[in-house]
Amino acid sequence: MEESSKVTILKCVLGEVISLKRSVKRYTVLFSLIGLALISWVGIDLFHPIDKLPIGQSLKIPNISCPSDKDNDGITDLQDIVKGARAEVNRKPHYRSAYYQGGFPPDSEGVCTDVVWRAMRDAGYNLKALVDKDIRENPAKYSRIAGNPDPNIDFRRVPNLIVFFRRYGTELTRDIKPGDAENLYQWQPGDIVIFDNPHEHVAIISDKRRKDGVPYILHIAGPTASETDQLQSWPSKITGHFRFPKF
Repeated sequence: MEESSKVTILKCVLGEVISLKRSVKRYTVLFSLIGLALISWVGIDLFHPIDKLPIGQSLKIPNISCPSDKDNDGITDLQDIVKGARAEVNRKPHYRSAYYQGGFPPDSEGVCTDVVWRAMRDAGYNLKALVDKDIRENPAKYSRIAGNPDPNIDFRRVPNLIVFFRRYGTELTRDIKPGDAENLYQWQPGDIVIFDNPHEHVAIISDKRRKDGVPYILHIAGPTASETDQLQSWPSKITGHFRFPKF
């Protein structure tokens, strides 16, 4: 083969090699960019392997110091209220709305308001007597009675309870901010929460919380008393959040 032909062939081969290297380089850059884009999209930090990423922990919300112990049993009123409400959950009274002479339903049944007065009874408070007295002395404050007090049912009506607790309890925030320790500190075990129409309801704030700090509620909404994660999901807005007694 002539020398000139060899040179021509060699140049062609070198040209192909150079072209191939350029193509490989272009594809390498392209695939690198695609890879970086995918990593950014899923939000993975290259400098922190997945198994080293921090795992979410439960938000710790301290309990408020309650100075009141109405029944002098060595347990604060708020703790007693939670204890009484949880006793209802453990007994599992069935939901039944009815009118009773004397006011009190049998222990085996009740509605949402019955959990409240039973829980407060555990702390040494007679909610029926307190509500009846205030209605008797201030009937105009209680629009639900329409000028006709009825001690057999008044203390078991949500509208009457919201008036009573606004007068004699501490009214607190109705806002709930998951993960916000400052906000959730205001939602303490033993607090009372009232929901508006169309699904009027009342419940006790539990000492059990979700990981993000939002507390459960102790209540009865059917079929039996229960402890549930429904503070935010109850199908009516919160119309009142109270702490009783006032301190």
